[in-house]
Amino acid sequence: MHDFASIWEWLGFAVRWLHVITAMAWIGASFFFIALDLGLKKAPNMPAGVHGEEWQVHGGGFYHIQKYLVAPDNMPEHLIWHKWQSYTTWLSGAALLMMVYWGGAHLYLIDAAKADLSTFQAILLSAGSLTIGWLIYDFLCKSKLGNSPTALMVLLFVLLVAMAWGYNQIFTGRAALLHLGAFTATIMTANVFFIIMPNQRIVVKDLQEGRTPDPKYGKIAKLRSTHNNYLTLPVIFLMLSNHYPLAFATEYNWLIAALVFLMGVTIRHYFNTLHSTGKSVHWTWGVTGLLFVVIMWLSTAAIEHDTYEQSEARVLTPIEQVFADAAGFEEASSIIPGRCSMCHAREPFYEGIYHAPKGILLETPADIAKNARLIYLHAGASVAMPPANVTLMESAERAAIGEWYQAATKDAPFMIAGK
Repeated sequence: MHDFASIWEWLGFAVRWLHVITAMAWIGASFFFIALDLGLKKAPNMPAGVHGEEWQVHGGGFYHIQKYLVAPDNMPEHLIWHKWQSYTTWLSGAALLMMVYWGGAHLYLIDAAKADLSTFQAILLSAGSLTIGWLIYDFLCKSKLGNSPTALMVLLFVLLVAMAWGYNQIFTGRAALLHLGAFTATIMTANVFFIIMPNQRIVVKDLQEGRTPDPKYGKIAKLRSTHNNYLTLPVIFLMLSNHYPLAFATEYNWLIAALVFLMGVTIRHYFNTLHSTGKSVHWTWGVTGLLFVVIMWLSTAAIEHDTYEQSEARVLTPIEQVFADAAGFEEASSIIPGRCSMCHAREPFYEGIYHAPKGILLETPADIAKNARLIYLHAGASVAMPPANVTLMESAERAAIGEWYQAATKDAPFMIAGK
């Protein structure tokens, strides 16, 4: 069943598509409501309990929006709850994490040079860190620091930097930044699920039963919502970072991630101030640009990978050994370096390529065994690589790659082909 790799790839595409769509919906709703909240204005003759109002125009229609600081006297029959965008984004993201980083732990998650972990240990650390991170953050928010938003934000930043450094000590650079994004996204969705929505339900129930809602529930929810607003942009960067080796595969990747969080703060501060006061704080763009320059400078440190000699001497994992022992491996190992390693090398020599795309190296037999599935999908089952077939890979060579991969996976397609 050699097509399992293709089925797995399409399944990953479907989950990723769902993740991107729901993430856009969640982020769009978040940005809209933050801008709306900051843009509310007092007006004469507003109904009792109304904190502010705003008029908007879109799609040829005019919208008159009013915000109740606590809740209206009478609960409307039709009330829209904005929650499923957040939940579906996190669930689809968690599914992707399991499929890509847990299912392909030997390739994407475990870096034996940093920590010689078993697959089970790596997965346990991956899942456990997300849970523990939320518990620490929630504890801080519920402590006295909850009354000092600025101090709490600083402490949250320190926590995120510590996690970035910690992830980089045990996982691959790619996994470190992705997990930092998942860590942050878990906090954001947990804020919605455990804090914001329950508080809103309490307010609704009080109204339905004739009690006056306590304003503290809205205050608590607003604090968590503000955190989510400032964390959104860094999470987007972290989720896309695996496309950029200069972000994830350099010595200071954890520090780059920390500076990205600061960039998120400066950018959001600009727009939040603009929405609330109508004034532009242009200095924020100067600070953002400076932070980006520092990130570019940090990324010039040597990309993290073993040397050619270290790769040759590396002991293969059991799954890699299956591919190395399969019929056709010797022929594939003679084809791939000549067609791919001018770019996918420790020191690329193809014009305009300075670092191996996505950090994928294809110089040695060990490199090829490690990246067997990617090679098959991009150069055997499809003609995605080399781009525009610039190295003139022949159909017979692609067929040889496919035959090698099929030979390795025919006896255990589910256990191997998805790796």
